[in-house]
Amino acid sequence: MTYEGLLAAIGEFVAQGTPHQIATLNPEFVMAAQSNAAFRDVLEQADLCVADGVGLLWAARRQGHPLPARVTGSDGVPLIAERAAQAGWGLYLLGAAPGVAERTARVLAERYPGLRITGTYAGSPAEQDAEQIVALVRDASPDILFVAFGAPQQDLWIARYSEALSVPVMMGVGGAFDHIAGVRRRAPSWLQRLNLEWLFGCSLSPGAGGANSRCQSSCGQC
Repeated sequence: MTYEGLLAAIGEFVAQGTPHQIATLNPEFVMAAQSNAAFRDVLEQADLCVADGVGLLWAARRQGHPLPARVTGSDGVPLIAERAAQAGWGLYLLGAAPGVAERTARVLAERYPGLRITGTYAGSPAEQDAEQIVALVRDASPDILFVAFGAPQQDLWIARYSEALSVPVMMGVGGAFDHIAGVRRRAPSWLQRLNLEWLFGCSLSPGAGGANSRCQSSCGQC
């Protein structure tokens, strides 16, 4: 779907009030799901999956089922925050490195006056932390929960604790907080227009570790 379609769907989910999971898929998700049955089940059972990766658009077009647009977490989070400020939805920011969610919240609050941030917490997807995190989120009572634990951890975590969290919209956002907070640079706009943002990400990984080492230390999606 398009960004406007995503916002419309979120509005419907919030109005319904029951838990809904949104996953932002890229080609790495699809490949990981081939060997990770639990991850595959989560993606297939999610209430909404959006194409956060140009490779999915290419593949869909090749299979004769073209998708209308790429919908990224890094662009989607600010758009959702803008709509939330207008609609009065409360946001909770969970994940990323310590302090990054707080910085992201400040950026979004300054950019969109009236935005209601109900809480932020770094946390982790570790099972021993789940009870505390669930309690924090439930007490904050947000309409939308952004989870930046990296894939597949964030998506598996949301699915596992969805009912306990009882948040109308729960969305895995990978490295979106890093981009919004300025912790990690995004590709220049001209590279994004050429659908080469993935190449820029790989270029930021010096040494023998390569792109996988860099991404797993931040968002886990590459």
